[in-house]
Amino acid sequence: MGRLTGGDPSLLRRINSAVVLHALRTATATAPGAAAPDAASLTDLVRVTGLSRPTVEGVVDGLIAGGLVVEAPAEEGEVRRQGRPARRYRFRAEAGHLLGIEIGAHRVAALLADLDGRLMGSAERPVSPDAEAEERLDRVRSAVTELLRRQGVARGSLRAVGVATPGIIAADGSIRLCTALPGWTGLPLGERLKRSFRCPVLVENDANAAAVAEHWKGAAAGSGDVVFVLAGLSPGAGALIAGRLHRGFGGAAGEIGALHLLGREATPEEVLSTTGEPLHPLDEAQVARVFALARDGDRQAREAVGRFIRRLVHDVAALVLALDPEVVVVGGWASGLDGVLGPLRDELSRYCLRPPQVAQSLLGEAAVAIGALRLALDHVEKELFAVESTVTARR
Repeated sequence: MGRLTGGDPSLLRRINSAVVLHALRTATATAPGAAAPDAASLTDLVRVTGLSRPTVEGVVDGLIAGGLVVEAPAEEGEVRRQGRPARRYRFRAEAGHLLGIEIGAHRVAALLADLDGRLMGSAERPVSPDAEAEERLDRVRSAVTELLRRQGVARGSLRAVGVATPGIIAADGSIRLCTALPGWTGLPLGERLKRSFRCPVLVENDANAAAVAEHWKGAAAGSGDVVFVLAGLSPGAGALIAGRLHRGFGGAAGEIGALHLLGREATPEEVLSTTGEPLHPLDEAQVARVFALARDGDRQAREAVGRFIRRLVHDVAALVLALDPEVVVVGGWASGLDGVLGPLRDELSRYCLRPPQVAQSLLGEAAVAIGALRLALDHVEKELFAVESTVTARR
């Protein structure tokens, strides 16, 4: 943090506010299953922050006026024992809300949470893989409207919206390239969705979002160096390095589905074919059928599954050799098909100098939407609690 000269009292107030609010939120976080959050006294906050009592009192009064903090009622037993008890305060997680939205080939899904990231509700809409962009966006708006209405949350209460979708995402939230969704390439998705919300909209690649989710609440919790593989017909991957999402210079990091273009001409339709002709239609139902035939001993299906797994292993090994992650998490529809994780572990042991742990996603199909929600929460936490960003913004 930069050295403060005392010449900017408004900056000092903002820093003190961020410090006190963060301490209060941490001290009053609700444990899972608890009926209500605990509260912190002024004495608690003075001890944790190191600020003077008058400073803490002034900051708390300002936070109450801003709606982010509320005085907690004293418990009846405490009043009987002590007379007038010390005033106690809690962070109002209900003061705002967050949305995490997944826009995929077969569905759109929305998750609603409070400012502590606690899930309040969800909504989902099916959509055809062949649907045009406008129809897909209409499904998003419909799902969000239903979710907010059902939970009794005003749209103006939203503090941030995270959106995850296939494709290479530019910094402004537009889709540079997407082969999975019709009409998606070139779509200014962030700009389009901002018309529906009065808050920041953060657009991210779906595999990147899933990597964030697994690091937050899934199979990679506690691991800083993570590769998440969204194992589908054209696999994608997201990576965290030292706990931070790695997007690459142009947002295209992890697009391992394009590796077959480098001297491997066989398309996914050819790789999974059991007849010598390209598999058609190439969809999840057809692929699941091929895997089922392989389990039943069909020779051609087993050969097709073998080709699919070898390609997936080669694609993942390229990332593992480049990034040396602690753990590789496999998600997407292929993670639910038999025969993927075992060969992946075995082959990575052969190819990689230090084989990583290989785990199946704990979040399943919810990983992408949960990651989008986490990105919205990260934005709000930085806005409310990050002292460093407050200083940097004023330099």
